[in-house]
Amino acid sequence: MKKLMLSLAIVVLGFCMSQAQNVKLEVGMKAPNWKLTDADGKEFTMDSWEGKVLQLNYVDPDVSDLNDPFNDAVKKAKDVDKRFEDSKFKGFGIVDCKSTWKPNALIRTIAGNKAKKFNTTILFDYKANLQALWGMPEDNYTVVILDKSRVCRAIYKGQIPASKNEELINLIIKLTNE
Repeated sequence: MKKLMLSLAIVVLGFCMSQAQNVKLEVGMKAPNWKLTDADGKEFTMDSWEGKVLQLNYVDPDVSDLNDPFNDAVKKAKDVDKRFEDSKFKGFGIVDCKSTWKPNALIRTIAGNKAKKFNTTILFDYKANLQALWGMPEDNYTVVILDKSRVCRAIYKGQIPASKNEELINLIIKLTNE
């Protein structure tokens, strides 16, 4: 009986500890940090862009173009209209490699084209670790805006409606000015 109770206690404790590491990221929460690599194997964390507002695109490669209109609007606001400074902002992509049937070599090619188009960094989440850590949906495109303190200020799962582009760009401008 003691062995059964001890075994049960260990299982419950292990489950509780694993749940404590995985959270469902929501607006107002500080985002737990992560470590991922780019195509060259260089490691990145959120601290790689310390002091910058982050726009993180967590993308299933099967829907990689879903939020291009939003990303084009952010790029225009930053690079053409100069509405906020590049030195205070970093937009980048994280590829959810586990949510697709596509082979990693093809994923890297697609990601390389996106990196060139948006002049950004693309990281690879081969085992869906961030998906588990932050409670991101599978088979989707999620955009997360984090302030300089890594507090989640916006999260959109799926396609961002064009009517929301200006609202999100204004949020980025506000956060870069804080």
